[in-house]
Amino acid sequence: MSYSVRSPDYSQDYRLARKLTARLGATFGPLLGRGLGLLLGLVLLPLAATAMTVDPVQQSNSNAVWFENWSGLSNATLVVAAPNGKVTEVFAASGTPVYELNRGEVQDGIYRYELKAATQEMVEIVNPIDNGRGETPSSKAKAFYMTGFFTVSRGVIIIPEEIRED
Repeated sequence: MSYSVRSPDYSQDYRLARKLTARLGATFGPLLGRGLGLLLGLVLLPLAATAMTVDPVQQSNSNAVWFENWSGLSNATLVVAAPNGKVTEVFAASGTPVYELNRGEVQDGIYRYELKAATQEMVEIVNPIDNGRGETPSSKAKAFYMTGFFTVSRGVIIIPEEIRED
């Protein structure tokens, strides 16, 4: 007795499966692609917002004050008021403004500063005004504002020590 074993022909099923996959891909592929893009956008958006947060840190040496972590800011104005009331303005179109003490005019005490700059983030102008000079802009750079102080003692900028009561 002899038996012949015949393997089933799955090639027809394979072709049908490929056609069905192609049709489903053509129909739902763009939706899945957008959905995946939306999902990634929602996941990565907080990270991007954190990365774009501007938070300059005041730095100083014995005779100058400047700021680090400056990326994303431009057109900065640093206004410094000395203890005697003299106001000095320092402007930097790009990069950090640097305030330097004038050796002959240094007064000991607390110097207060105000830092204003433009960020890269754009905000809508709610009530645009037509000034007659061409197209009226619909957005502008968001403003950054920060205040602080530094102390000068014996003609140099110092970092006051923290005083604790025991």
